[in-house]
Amino acid sequence: MKMIPINKGEHVKKVLFVFMILFLTSSIWGCQKTSESNDPEVRLADTTSNVETTNAKNLAPDFTLTLTDGKDIKLSDHKGKIVIIDFWATWCPPCRRAIPDLVDIQKTYQKNVVIIGISLDTETKADVVPFIKKLGINYPVAYATMEVYQAYGNIESIPTSFIVDQSGKIVDAHVGYVDKSVYINKIAALLKKS
Repeated sequence: MKMIPINKGEHVKKVLFVFMILFLTSSIWGCQKTSESNDPEVRLADTTSNVETTNAKNLAPDFTLTLTDGKDIKLSDHKGKIVIIDFWATWCPPCRRAIPDLVDIQKTYQKNVVIIGISLDTETKADVVPFIKKLGINYPVAYATMEVYQAYGNIESIPTSFIVDQSGKIVDAHVGYVDKSVYINKIAALLKKS
């Protein structure tokens, strides 16, 4: 059998090209998570502005979660404010890309908006606090529980964010990276209503 010589430089370029395509695909569409549930009542719709949670009235499911500092945070304690709930993980490139925008929004709208980051890190849980410090996250970050994960539609892709209005209703949802202007426009519209 005759062997055909392979140019190692060309092989490396091809491998790098494949990895770059995979990275860009995950960056554009979000970090996928698989879901074992096909129940339409608990699946998150993969479109902007259409959300399906376990709650038929689109009230944001209340939760009490443990923050990275060991304290608890309860969603209902923030009624009267606009809340952005952001499901993310340290290993997710689109999540890392979105965080500076969320930091900026929290700084700009701190009187009217609360951002709650919910980390889905499990095997990389030890990386969360150093990651928060490195990126200068200025909003509370909690660790997800299975109950919250399920209540918000069995998150299939991250980042996934929910915008909750001042009365506690989910008014918008996004899967994947969201431009900062989308959040700002929704915040402005909700502030005009109140």
